[in-house]
Amino acid sequence: MASTPSEFVWYELVTSDGPAAETFYQAVVGWTTQDAGMPGMRYALASAGSTQVGGIMTLPAEAKAAGAQPGWCGYIAVPDVDAHAARMVQVGGTVHYPPTDIPGVGRFAMVADPQGAVFALFKGLPAERPAPPPAGTPGTFGWNELHAVDDTAAFALYADLFGWTAAEAMDMGPMGIYQLFATGAAPVGGMMRRADGGTRAN
Repeated sequence: MASTPSEFVWYELVTSDGPAAETFYQAVVGWTTQDAGMPGMRYALASAGSTQVGGIMTLPAEAKAAGAQPGWCGYIAVPDVDAHAARMVQVGGTVHYPPTDIPGVGRFAMVADPQGAVFALFKGLPAERPAPPPAGTPGTFGWNELHAVDDTAAFALYADLFGWTAAEAMDMGPMGIYQLFATGAAPVGGMMRRADGGTRAN
């Protein structure tokens, strides 16, 4: 579906205590945070040096009541959020939050693949995107990992939806195959079968 590989462009932490999480990550990885100025809530923009790397917010009460859990979520850039959200439904996935505009930022949707792994689709407003910092820069996200019920089916889906390509595959014996994937020249993540039969994305 993707003409060029789709990349991870943002990471978001929704947690039980946003301010406490800000303090934690400031101490552990050296991030600085500032309020994005969203009405009615604090959405903290986290930066590693001069580079914004993600957002931190407290889990809304209504989302918690609906069963949402604290956790990190990756945002994947797509050319058409609505089309990709519709495609997720067609392949057996779920749209948890429908395509919605973020004023002055872009459009997003929160979805889950057929095995339950949650992520966001995102298209930013037309603007020059700052060059990403070099790989391995302290405080930036360095790897994306999916533990799936069926890792082979998961890879086929993401390859189709986002144009991700297979890189090295490592045989881990009883744990199965660890399949690296790339959104360009270098691998950016890996997929493997989850031992307990659940699904988790990191």
